Amino acid sequence: MRKTTLVIISALLFMIATFGAVKTVRAQDNSKPSSAKEDSVDAYRLDLSFNELEDGKKLNTRHYSIDLTGGRPDEIKIGTRIPVATAQSGRGEDQYQYIDIGTRIEAQLISHGDELHVTGEISTVDTSAGPETSARLLPVVRQIRIEGSTALVLGKPIIIGSADDPNSKRQFELEATVTKLK
Repeated sequence: MRKTTLVIISALLFMIATFGAVKTVRAQDNSKPSSAKEDSVDAYRLDLSFNELEDGKKLNTRHYSIDLTGGRPDEIKIGTRIPVATAQSGRGEDQYQYIDIGTRIEAQLISHGDELHVTGEISTVDTSAGPETSARLLPVVRQIRIEGSTALVLGKPIIIGSADDPNSKRQFELEATVTKLK
């Protein structure tokens, strides 16, 4: 049982580490003269909604907004780091690893600004076990992740993706609206 638990925690931590990839920075080559078209960068505001539905009715909506420019990914990350006891040292002290719980959204304009790529993820700790849960029990983490690309359409809401919750009759959808900034 303990070995299975460690495997689950290791897989979860691997997923979190993968999502937290380091952003790359591109150096600008100043040796070549550039045209005015290359120097101008279009800026957009991306309004996102994570909708929770049941039987077609919206139960809950979370709103997020971020400004985008072409080329690099932008991110919103809101959450809590939770310690999880993974092992015990020879002196009887617990060893911990931390998992990120909350909301993470990453968006990027690609293909010269005519395509939008969005990843939205919400994770929570299942508290349905009640107060009898001890600190030594590992948390159950619920996670919804929607990722997709779409043509850049201004001013109209676009559903990036939707998913059924396997633990209930609810559905989740990620909706995006892009507005060009002046």
